Amino acid sequence: MNFRKFLIIKIFFLLINTQLFCNISKANAAEEIKIIYSIFTRRIEVNSLKKFAEEGNSTRKLKRILKATGSPEKEIRSVLNKDFEIPITIASKLVYSEIGNVFLTRISSIIHPPRADDERTGMLALRASVIKGINMGNGKINLIKFFEAYPTKTMILDVNALSKVMNKVESISELLDFFTNSPLEKIKSN
Repeated sequence: MNFRKFLIIKIFFLLINTQLFCNISKANAAEEIKIIYSIFTRRIEVNSLKKFAEEGNSTRKLKRILKATGSPEKEIRSVLNKDFEIPITIASKLVYSEIGNVFLTRISSIIHPPRADDERTGMLALRASVIKGINMGNGKINLIKFFEAYPTKTMILDVNALSKVMNKVESISELLDFFTNSPLEKIKSN
């Protein structure tokens, strides 16, 4: 019994010392979004985006990026703050379902971690972000919570890939219709 306590204490101090002396940092949330458009890149800090969403205040850099979208700031704030309510158990079933995997794989070409060479890595990051974001929001998620829950320090947003997807809006709207109709009822009942 004494040996067991001694071993537990040793492991505890070993973990603390490793964190203190080796300066191992843990990525808990995305701190910035790197927007890639052709050969150009811009970076937005998630905190400045959150402040803009909550208060309407934006930095000069953020104002330039928002101006480039051509959308009114009020509309962008509305999109950032729009809550989607979904129980975490249903969201988990959905993102682990076959159709959820297809959906996340497609989105992973648009939003992914830096240096992600495969779709699977992006898909896993998206899945984790959705589940953690819903947990942080107590059953609700919005884009800010999604960004805050993203498991890497930097998140890549590929505008070129987004443009390709936006050209296929009909198929996406059909997919969203599919999600919002019968499958959710089937998932809820399981």
